[in-house]
Amino acid sequence: MKILGIDYGDARTGLSLSDATGMLAGSPSVISEWNKEKLLNKLCDYIAQNKVEEIVMGYPKNMDGSIGERAEKCKTLANDLADRTGLNVVLWDERQTTVAAHQILHQSGKKMRKHRQSVDAVAATLILQGYLDFKRMQK
Repeated sequence: MKILGIDYGDARTGLSLSDATGMLAGSPSVISEWNKEKLLNKLCDYIAQNKVEEIVMGYPKNMDGSIGERAEKCKTLANDLADRTGLNVVLWDERQTTVAAHQILHQSGKKMRKHRQSVDAVAATLILQGYLDFKRMQK
């Protein structure tokens, strides 16, 4: 079962696709798109091309667990994506994911100014792998 991980951002949206067994996150990529409608179209195309069966989207709660403006935007996009694809979209708590993604990029030797190009894809991979690990532990 292929599962898509999404780290939604205003300018860039990170993607990560699981392997066919749904055990490992990989294939990180980024869609650069400001327009929500165009982003939805691109996501739907990606989902169809890759035969995605489930979606997990980062849900950026505030550190105290409350829901802010960014989380509301993610929830709206998740609902729109579920309506268009008919797939289940799981909202996954992503607190500290972007911080961890920056740390990974820094430790791999990437300069800080180059992080912007790939941090969303790394964050999507962390979101997806966290979800895959959770699902595996539930079995």
